[in-house]
Amino acid sequence: MVTLSSESTPVGGSAMELFQLLRDGGPRTRAQLAKSTGLARSTIAARVDELMRMGLIMPVADAASTGGRPPSQFALNPSARVVLAADIGASHTTVAVMDLTGAILLKRSKPIAVVEGPVPVLTWLVETAEALLADVGRGIRSLVAIGIGVPGPVEHSTGQPVNPPIMPGWDRFDVPGWVQQHLEVPVLVDNDVNIMALGERTVAWPTTSHLMFVKVATGIGAGVISGGELQRGAQGVAGDIGHVQVARGSSVPCHCGNRGCLEALASGPALARALRAQGLPAENGDDVIALVKGGNIDAIQAVRQAGRDIGEVLTVCVSLMNPSVIALGGSMARVGEHLIAGVREVVYARSMPLATEHLSIVQSSAAENAAVIGAGMLAIDHALSPEAFHSLAS
Repeated sequence: MVTLSSESTPVGGSAMELFQLLRDGGPRTRAQLAKSTGLARSTIAARVDELMRMGLIMPVADAASTGGRPPSQFALNPSARVVLAADIGASHTTVAVMDLTGAILLKRSKPIAVVEGPVPVLTWLVETAEALLADVGRGIRSLVAIGIGVPGPVEHSTGQPVNPPIMPGWDRFDVPGWVQQHLEVPVLVDNDVNIMALGERTVAWPTTSHLMFVKVATGIGAGVISGGELQRGAQGVAGDIGHVQVARGSSVPCHCGNRGCLEALASGPALARALRAQGLPAENGDDVIALVKGGNIDAIQAVRQAGRDIGEVLTVCVSLMNPSVIALGGSMARVGEHLIAGVREVVYARSMPLATEHLSIVQSSAAENAAVIGAGMLAIDHALSPEAFHSLAS
């Protein structure tokens, strides 16, 4: 790695500006870079050489020639550094090593319950991260950032979970600080549904600026991207649609203390409870999925109604946010089209035609990798930012 000397600081600053153009991975010639920046060809050549010495960019296939020698092209070097991504779920944790494009190099999962508390879960996370780095042949010095998703509200400025309902012992725990005692790089923490939205956009909708990701699992929540930016809200609970009241269930109690919440009607545990009341063997969401895939009519109808209930809440979201895409993920999305059909039925019928004319309501393409990819993109976006450039270059 190259450390910028004090004499090269002005070059490094300009190199940072040039790097921001190249970080999207698209190849560009020196002429294209000069045109984009307004800098002289000689200046561009010096900045390109600087970034090459840092290992941050690399030459790629030459551009087509318009006569004479083909011009050289340069692009981001994906393997220049790596990031770690972690998805901490209610009953499992996944850790992955990713390159600077977000490609997963290696990942590992373990069924470890979040209720075990922060120290046991994060200890496994750190130990696994170190092992994965060794397995892909990368040292700690090549690590530039860590992204972590957790199943609860997060105070974005500190990365601390705040009153997470299914995470006893995690309230106000300094997740970034604890991890940094072992891995001394920036640590970014966010709600799991937020990072799922980032992961889904990265995988399937990279040019879409208005997207909602709806997770249907033990709970129900949404990650909202508007204007190309993740929307967290004032207290970090934007998208908490699971506790919006649905008229059909006005008498059904919810663990939050209210009645008629969407989560109390349409989540995996809620569907299992309703089917058990009909005498069916459904202890959890996995059993509901098995019944649906086995063709059980009562289970299929219950899932279809859950989709309608979710659609009732999303109709308001469509009017408020006007997304181009609503992607459904989470464990219950494995029931397939039955859930999505219920959502579409209500949203398309009740929303204004202009809002739904180009609206796609789809199953998540990123699927079980949505959260870990999103966590990685959170880390990459920080690591490649202008503010972090000198750390990246050192």
